[in-house]
Amino acid sequence: MKALVALILLVQLPIHKAIPAAPPAPLGCDDPESEAAAEVAVNYINGHSHHGYKFALNRIEDIRVVPQGPNNDIILLELDLLETTCPILSPTPLANCTVRSFAEHAVEGDCDVKLQKVDGTLSVLASKCHSHADSSEDILKVCPDCPLLARLNNTEVLETVSAALNDYNSKTTDSYLRLLEIGRAKIQYHPAHVVVTEFAVGATNCSAEEAKANVGACQLLPEDQSNFGFCTAVMVKRPSQDLQVDCQLYGHQVPAPDISLLSWPGVTYIYPGQDTSAGLAPSAVGVTNHNLALVHNNPVASESSSSEILRSKLSAKSLTKRAVAEAAQHDKVPRPVGFVPPPPPCPGKIRHFDI
Repeated sequence: MKALVALILLVQLPIHKAIPAAPPAPLGCDDPESEAAAEVAVNYINGHSHHGYKFALNRIEDIRVVPQGPNNDIILLELDLLETTCPILSPTPLANCTVRSFAEHAVEGDCDVKLQKVDGTLSVLASKCHSHADSSEDILKVCPDCPLLARLNNTEVLETVSAALNDYNSKTTDSYLRLLEIGRAKIQYHPAHVVVTEFAVGATNCSAEEAKANVGACQLLPEDQSNFGFCTAVMVKRPSQDLQVDCQLYGHQVPAPDISLLSWPGVTYIYPGQDTSAGLAPSAVGVTNHNLALVHNNPVASESSSSEILRSKLSAKSLTKRAVAEAAQHDKVPRPVGFVPPPPPCPGKIRHFDI
């Protein structure tokens, strides 16, 4: 009898089902965790870029977190970057690099980056980027007299770089410099005809004096002694002629373990044997800026398929569209007077300017 009563009481006890944990709130583009992931991504992109200039974060366009397990997430980022004045070879930390102003004919980079976060540690699995200069029309609307970017293989640009490098080598008592690549150029026609160029150089195993006897024997220093630098040159062609050249060598730098220093930037010459020829990669011929055409998979990462970025991005965008539709429906609900809706989680704030 006692057993029967106990059984009846047991059956009458409320059954408490386990309540599943609520999913974490989606990350906003300006959340600290998103910005930390973006910082890792931008450093990775700059570290694996071989041409042109360093890029800085302008805006986090989108972020999506895909849980993989306990303390293991895949993070998909969509970033807007802007070109800085620091060459890719410069040892200057990105935080100290100045973003080029809009009037300087800014260059924007668009990147999709896939990261993994395991036990709080972020690593990049893959990245895909491209860049483009702002339209000439946009620049001229704001600054009608501002010179625009010239094509890197423009005849006047090549002549200016050749004259500048010859002028520097004829006056220096240090190593003879060879051209690596032209980074940027602008031509102004009024009120004066001026050509402004920027280009990367490398020190050779010859002194400038030794190069006069046999310049063909002067080769870039070996990787364990390499010394790269950067030059700016301004040639005034009218009303009077003048040439100003300034070069700075950075000293030997130790590259990251998976990056060959001699691949930043690619050492290419249009006319082999002529040290003053323009160092232009095939992708740079006929364009005004080096394209941040970076598709890179981390060889040491556990996942490294850049195609997965695109597939994930497509699904993420469909989710975003659905979220926008749901938000629009939600906005039809009556709100009290003075109610200010919270800002959307993405895209994030613009750090510099929009182009």
